[in-house]
Amino acid sequence: MPTIFSHSIAAIALGACCPTRKMPLRFWVLAAVCAALPDADVIGFGLGIRYSDLLGHRGLTHSLAFALAIGFLIVILFFRNIDLGSRAWWTLVAYFFIVTASHGVLDAMTNGGLGVAFFSPFSNERYFFPWRPIEVSPLGVGSFVYHAAEVIVSEIKWIWIPSGLVGLTAFLLRRVFGANHR
Repeated sequence: MPTIFSHSIAAIALGACCPTRKMPLRFWVLAAVCAALPDADVIGFGLGIRYSDLLGHRGLTHSLAFALAIGFLIVILFFRNIDLGSRAWWTLVAYFFIVTASHGVLDAMTNGGLGVAFFSPFSNERYFFPWRPIEVSPLGVGSFVYHAAEVIVSEIKWIWIPSGLVGLTAFLLRRVFGANHR
């Protein structure tokens, strides 16, 4: 898995693409949390849940169904000021779905693990993408320390730099097209 920091960086870059007004701090914090949230499943290791189980690592919490449920839950709980069912409401649901789902997408681009159960709970089959350039981050702290430089360089190259380019492009496009609408 990419580190939780890289998942959050990717989510914030996606948030920069939102064409709406300036977003409140809670939007950015929730985006970072949603992007990292699927890895809460590692708690299962301490409870005897195996990696390959439905509730195991990269299982249900990495699925598209989970991401959709989180998208709805976040907007219902934290954006009550937005009219239910309005275009802005659906845009936020879609955004939080995408940033939560981005976690599984990035994990499916790593070179380790068992794959991602995108279609859980309907199927626990695990998937990887054919192109897997991201160095997998070991789950244990001790193992991570040993591989930290390799993992961080890979994440900078394949997540941080592209995320920075996405954010910068969104910023520049807003400036260019925003200037035309004044």
